[in-house]
Amino acid sequence: MSNRETLLASDLPFSEPQREILRGLVGSIIPASKDYDTPGADDPLIFKDILVTARPYTDMFASGLEDIDQQAIRNYDGVGFAALSANDRHAMAEQLSQSLNAFLRTLVSITVQCYYRDDRVMQALGMEPRPPFPEGFTVEEGDWTLLDPVRRRGKLYREVDV
Repeated sequence: MSNRETLLASDLPFSEPQREILRGLVGSIIPASKDYDTPGADDPLIFKDILVTARPYTDMFASGLEDIDQQAIRNYDGVGFAALSANDRHAMAEQLSQSLNAFLRTLVSITVQCYYRDDRVMQALGMEPRPPFPEGFTVEEGDWTLLDPVRRRGKLYREVDV
């Protein structure tokens, strides 16, 4: 499903409060940049792509979002994560980044994937907004001697007869 398609509310995973917590989290992971004229991960188009991509992880995300909201309530005098100031959300996101549990690893991965799929982000990076294939991208020749230690290491597998 393209991130530009119209979704019905019933198509979206997560409750509205969960989506608000998630929107705040992804906006803290990748905030908008005025310097580079790029949206944040909480941009409506990017966020919709995140919601669609996260659909297979609904249970994990629901549990993780609930945990984060409860942490915010405990640490910020009864205020849930979505209602925190941008500075407090960012501070809490920084603190959460130290734990990197399965939910947070999955969230960061999905956020980054969806962010760099956005045409505006690709254009801000000076890249043509298109899939890498069939045209491919030119990769500059690098220093192949950097692979010498790997070559000297030898095989990490054993041959099998088929």
